[in-house]
Amino acid sequence: MRGYDAGVQSYLLTTLDGGGRVITEPLPSVRSVAIGFWIGAGSRDEDDAHAGLSHFLEHLLFKGTSSYSALEIAEVFDALGGELNASTARDYTVVYGRVLDSHLETALDVMTDMVFAPTLTDLDSEREVVLEEIAMVEDTPQELVHDLFTETVFGDHPLGRPVLGSAEVISTVSRRAISAYHRTAYRPENIVVAAAGSVEHEALVELVQRMAAKRAGSPARASARPPLVAAPPPSLRFSRKDTEQYHVCLGAPGLARSDRRRFTATILDSILGGSASSRLFQEIREKRGLAYSVYTFASQYADTGQIGVYVGTREENLAACLEIVRAEIEGLAAGGAREDEVERAKENLKGRIMLSMEMTSNRMSRLGKSLVTDTELLSLDQILAEIDAVEPEAVGQLAGVLLAQDKVSVTGIGPSEERFAEAVERVAPGLVAAQAA
Repeated sequence: MRGYDAGVQSYLLTTLDGGGRVITEPLPSVRSVAIGFWIGAGSRDEDDAHAGLSHFLEHLLFKGTSSYSALEIAEVFDALGGELNASTARDYTVVYGRVLDSHLETALDVMTDMVFAPTLTDLDSEREVVLEEIAMVEDTPQELVHDLFTETVFGDHPLGRPVLGSAEVISTVSRRAISAYHRTAYRPENIVVAAAGSVEHEALVELVQRMAAKRAGSPARASARPPLVAAPPPSLRFSRKDTEQYHVCLGAPGLARSDRRRFTATILDSILGGSASSRLFQEIREKRGLAYSVYTFASQYADTGQIGVYVGTREENLAACLEIVRAEIEGLAAGGAREDEVERAKENLKGRIMLSMEMTSNRMSRLGKSLVTDTELLSLDQILAEIDAVEPEAVGQLAGVLLAQDKVSVTGIGPSEERFAEAVERVAPGLVAAQAA
């Protein structure tokens, strides 16, 4: 067991005999405990024939276990006054909850059973639920465009596929295939149990060890996660839909989670489009009224990342919006960020981090996600120091490196591909012609 001094927070980590890890942050001033089972398997660990299995399996964990029916799982947490949920990402799945400390053992018993001993029943009814979820995204262009953009940036690599997978796979996948994937992905050494709040570390370790022993059978050996060797060249993609607005994402591959420039990238995100005072929000929405929704976004993985801008606007404003996006990126790259906006972005980021740490669920998520994704777990003091160290010149340089005109891809949804291509041509000359070649 190792202990860590983390400035304003401290935590304990134990590696179990089976390879699983338990990490806790005791907070004696609260009465609740947030706990999560973090599984190191997500949509990037699937092949094309099983696209969406991680997310489908996440749903099925709630449909019953060796000891609890689906109704009993819901009734237990309702009786505890607790919370229970789950989510799937590209590189992990998490089942998480929050309960009073006096109910931790009961909650842990249910959650352990869900993770290690799901019966995978009600397959067809839950299949329909997931198909509805996929259809809902298809009908929501401001969400769908992000999936299309990720595919544009990462191409055929598993990172490019939607987390929800494909309707074709979900419609036909068998219980045997799901069970095999569960045995492969939900291995003890691939799971982190994280908790924050009113929790005793050694007591939790003992509980997890005892309850995890319920798992039946031997886990299958997992295949290696395919790394992204090189992103495909910049590309253009359009999906025609009869929408009132054009929904557009413009961006490129970003930074890996281990890249020391990630703090600079976070400041860049805030300055360019990540806040109400950001350049794009002010120029496009506040000053000109060209769009209701405009923002930047970023994600980080072990081997790469993604950075981009989203804007939703009517046809007559599309070209102007894209021209402003290009101008603001080039302005940052050429002249760097101003001292005042960098300081504002730093204080904004530090404030949001510290405020989020007032919630046990956020503290638990920070621990679990860091461990399951093999991300350096810095103390809060170290994180604040890294943010303070970002220089205005570095922000501009990173904008020029990541969002250079010859590196960006553009994805759009709207009624006319011709109008979309005309607008893109004005900010990314040659991209339309290269796509047509």
